[in-house]
Amino acid sequence: MNVCRSPKTVPEFERYYQLRWQILRKPWDQPLGSERDGLEQESIHRMIIDANDNVLAVGRLEKTSQFSGQIRFMAVSSNTQGQGLGQQIIASLEYQAQKLGITVVTLNAREDAVGFYQKLGYSLQGFSHLLFDEIKHFTMSKVLTHADNHQLQASTVLQDVWHETIPLSKAMNIEISYFDGEELITHCDGVFNKNLHNTMFAGSIYTLATLSGWGWVYLQLQQQQLTGDIVLAKADIKYHAPIAGIGYAKVVTESVSGDFTRLALGKNARIHLTVHLYNGENIAATFTGNYAVIAPKI
Repeated sequence: MNVCRSPKTVPEFERYYQLRWQILRKPWDQPLGSERDGLEQESIHRMIIDANDNVLAVGRLEKTSQFSGQIRFMAVSSNTQGQGLGQQIIASLEYQAQKLGITVVTLNAREDAVGFYQKLGYSLQGFSHLLFDEIKHFTMSKVLTHADNHQLQASTVLQDVWHETIPLSKAMNIEISYFDGEELITHCDGVFNKNLHNTMFAGSIYTLATLSGWGWVYLQLQQQQLTGDIVLAKADIKYHAPIAGIGYAKVVTESVSGDFTRLALGKNARIHLTVHLYNGENIAATFTGNYAVIAPKI
């Protein structure tokens, strides 16, 4: 049975790149290694593998700004073309784009693939470039809506609270791109939050993490129809690697512990959670925080 997911190990990435090279570079006598560029670490990768771990199709998504992205390096093995694998890769990358707040996706399609992308909702924008002096490419784009399971109303309310009460959050343009009750993803303006090394400023990383944790607690209170003042009681952050691309933060249910039901009894609650900050699909920072929720006085 075929599975669509991201490569996880060095050998898997090698097989992933091997297919990319075989389909997109080898037929034009390009050397091994020419199928990669400097954005691999900050991109989202997807591959389809069969029951024997053979890589059948690959594709990559990169964020080009806070709200835009580009799909590149789409390739399907020669003996599995026409089986819908390319469409599966596109669907998976588009879903990730939606979760990361991307509203417009572009790609440069080879001339013989323009019809394929048009069937998937991409609009032809015009000629892009000529690759290896012979392969015509055309720019195509598609407007994305929010993911179907994204709780837009609750997210918009929280976003407004941030921007109206915390000026820094508005300056950073911190937004919620995805929340389904189990997972919260936030992101901010990549240009505004860069440091002199052209990577994300450590203070911006910390702020995004702090507000993401605070936001998770806020949204859970709304869902459970509870009230209380949320205060960060203790926090720690570890920076693992620079964020060279457009960073984003994620909180998932499995990383949260605590008991909200104490609030219904008029008692304070304490919530412990972990926020991961990402560069592409790689964890670049880990924030752990203890949030106290002060029960309202009766």
